[in-house]
Amino acid sequence: MSKIISVHSFRGGTGKSNTTANLAAIYASQKMRVGVIDTDINSPGIHVLFGLHEDDMRYSLNDYLWGKCEIEKAAHDVTENLNSKSQGGAGAIPPGGKVYLIPSSIKVGEIARILREGYDVGLLNDGFQSLVRELKLDILLIDTHPGLNEETLLSVAISDALAIIMRPDQQDYQGTGVTVEVARKLDVPLMLLIVNKTPTSFDFDEVRKRVESTYNCGVGAVLPHSDEMMILASAGVFALRYPNHPITQKLVAVAKALISG
Repeated sequence: MSKIISVHSFRGGTGKSNTTANLAAIYASQKMRVGVIDTDINSPGIHVLFGLHEDDMRYSLNDYLWGKCEIEKAAHDVTENLNSKSQGGAGAIPPGGKVYLIPSSIKVGEIARILREGYDVGLLNDGFQSLVRELKLDILLIDTHPGLNEETLLSVAISDALAIIMRPDQQDYQGTGVTVEVARKLDVPLMLLIVNKTPTSFDFDEVRKRVESTYNCGVGAVLPHSDEMMILASAGVFALRYPNHPITQKLVAVAKALISG
């Protein structure tokens, strides 16, 4: 049974796209067929993590939304890109695992057109279902736009699971509360919080307890600030480059929890 998982944060800079890419790599490492769709149309960026360059983007999500192609035409198989970026380590994706990326356009003119003209958000739902069917996906990960807008609400509403990324920061606490309440109103079947970029001087158990108490919602992981991840600087996917790292192991547990419901 295919699963649709949205990965969201109320504010930018939480590590949402990095988390999405890591989850995709983890599922593919378990021989699953995974789709990743970048619905952050105003400020796309997850393609960098997957090593997809502008010149290689035959079609993008924008082309589908404007009726130029079927959405599966905008799906790029980035499996080999990920394996080359793993530096041949134990984190390479095995035969049977696949990652398809549906990027948003990074062309200035096309981003400006979206901002100026908008698009039919209803097409997204049709597109999500088509991707799952045509690519025979086990998992579709939706990298959402930060905050709450129409496309984000749609993505959350049709998801089987929602991962909300936050930092242990007062602004994140407030904004995450809004997202949690909206998700509850939309009857999302499964919701997990991921506390990211936590200073290592913090008591992680106390952070977990505070977050769970504040939102009455389960915490999938409390992840530390990582020098290795900062040094990697989006030049690859952390879970593949460091498959045995404690952060990767925590993300593996999150990945399992998101599809266990």
